[in-house]
Amino acid sequence: MPHTSRDLKQAESAIHTVIESLIDSQEALVAIGEKLADRNLKHFFLAESLTRAQFRGELESILNQEGISDLREEAATAGAAHRAWVGLKFKLGGGDYTLLVTAERGEDAAKEIYENAIQATLPQPLRQALSSQAAHIQETKEFVKAALDRIQ
Repeated sequence: MPHTSRDLKQAESAIHTVIESLIDSQEALVAIGEKLADRNLKHFFLAESLTRAQFRGELESILNQEGISDLREEAATAGAAHRAWVGLKFKLGGGDYTLLVTAERGEDAAKEIYENAIQATLPQPLRQALSSQAAHIQETKEFVKAALDRIQ
């Protein structure tokens, strides 16, 4: 069944919100990774930031294939607020535990954004990509939660 123009606009809006979140989380993951004292966690966060960039590229590629090529780039309001909060935590010197709490909250926000996007009317390739990426974000959240439990 072909997608209507309205469906594609809804898909574009939903995916644009996800892309904004990916940009924000990529930046936050780098910032957190650079501040972590634990080398293994540092490596994980920096690698995860690259994964978010790959997710963004995958979504943008699918949008282009679906005929949506005019992608706007602007920071999401929620993402901007989260980045400001992360910056404040860095200035206060919260340590690895505080950084992991910050990361966990960021993953919660990303998970919610993905859940909302998946509910939109989407072409199958976008739905599949979002579902796969959402599963990865859930795994990342679980990893961060386990790391938090280990250092408490």
